[in-house]
Amino acid sequence: MVRVNQEVERIKKYGAGMLSNAELVSIILGNHKGKNDTHEIAKNMTKNHGLYKTVARIHQVNELMETYQVTGNQAAAILASIELGRRIVTADAIEAEHITSPGDGAAWFMPRLRHENQEIFMVMALNTKNRIIGVKQIAQGSLTSAVVHPREVYQYAVVNHAACILVAHNHPSGDPYPSTQDRELTKALEEAGNVMGIPLLDHLVIGDARYYSFKEHGDI
Repeated sequence: MVRVNQEVERIKKYGAGMLSNAELVSIILGNHKGKNDTHEIAKNMTKNHGLYKTVARIHQVNELMETYQVTGNQAAAILASIELGRRIVTADAIEAEHITSPGDGAAWFMPRLRHENQEIFMVMALNTKNRIIGVKQIAQGSLTSAVVHPREVYQYAVVNHAACILVAHNHPSGDPYPSTQDRELTKALEEAGNVMGIPLLDHLVIGDARYYSFKEHGDI
């Protein structure tokens, strides 16, 4: 625990921004003593960006315990910290931000979908000023697909009195280039939106630090 105490002193003196990822994780783990060296565990979690690519995909305490040999309290602390970070990143967007470009939408969805190991499809409801009303996960699928029906997407839009919608899903492979199924779904959503008077603003495919916008490519 001496090393963790040193890191606590460093964060007190210099602020969290001056600490490495491993040091920050060590502080979190140090709040719940386990049988293993917390600093070594923290280095293992954060090496090669593992904190983002691995931990971000783990949503269960037991799975994190098994993967990194941490205690239940340590795993819970890590998962709570990750979730808090996600909420902080997106809180302002939910409450106030306008989606004025595909890049704005991608910036909102990237931290939520980038590291998922299954396809997840989400819909964002927007008002007449392109301000976010709400966001909902519509489907979760396999490594390569998630079954989505336009009815489910527009049901959420109607209930929330959306003026338009933006949809997004991830490709766990990291390559955001759309599949044939992605293109067919986009066409079906666009047609349904035109009929209902709730236009599809864009469909974003989220990859690893990359995205594909159907609007930017002239497909909407």
